[in-house]
Amino acid sequence: MLKHYSYKSLGNANHGWLKSKFHFSFANYYNPTRMGFGKLRVINDDWIDAGTGFPAHPHKNMEIISFIRSGVITHQDNLGNKGTTQEGEVQVMSAGTGIVHSEYNQSAKPLTLYQIWIETNKHNVAPRWETKKFRNQVDSALTLLASGYSEDKDKALFINQEARLYSGKLAQSTVIEHDITHQAYVLASNGMFIIEDNSGVVTMNKGDGLEVTQSKFIRLRASTDCEIIIIDSI
Repeated sequence: MLKHYSYKSLGNANHGWLKSKFHFSFANYYNPTRMGFGKLRVINDDWIDAGTGFPAHPHKNMEIISFIRSGVITHQDNLGNKGTTQEGEVQVMSAGTGIVHSEYNQSAKPLTLYQIWIETNKHNVAPRWETKKFRNQVDSALTLLASGYSEDKDKALFINQEARLYSGKLAQSTVIEHDITHQAYVLASNGMFIIEDNSGVVTMNKGDGLEVTQSKFIRLRASTDCEIIIIDSI
């Protein structure tokens, strides 16, 4: 079953230096019908102006994934971790017992990213931060970016939850099938594509979101060159 959420239907905030679209309730945006999707709690589509960012702030017991769509983000935390993550790269922060971090766009160009929070299945673990570069262009299968399954530990960033995060850039007219383990949330990071399962067909435009439930697989057809993200989680 497919349930579509257009970009214009999402929550939003405009702070000047930060412009956000919220797929679920977050900060001052509250929608009682959009509190999350299973263990998936936050998806924020953020635009951050050059030379700005988030000053030091705490997190606890949450798996936080940053998918960089364009630009570069600089991370620093109270554990001594410091590094940058840029387009084509993903960072994961397991907040665990508690971590204080800052994130800034220290470049001369705006930064765009998806901020994704997944509820943890292991509370009060030691906090950690990692970043990794992945292959973007795909032709037959999306790339696995993050996973909570031991069999994926050598090819994806680890998260403490029964979930997998995939992405890929598809050339126009490319068609692929993608298996669903639990339920999935699909993001149209860029371009236009069509999603089909045994219940129907939906056209996805840039910025849209879509819930997939009660389906074992979906078919993706790129109407234009596009970038797709899939979060498969309990």
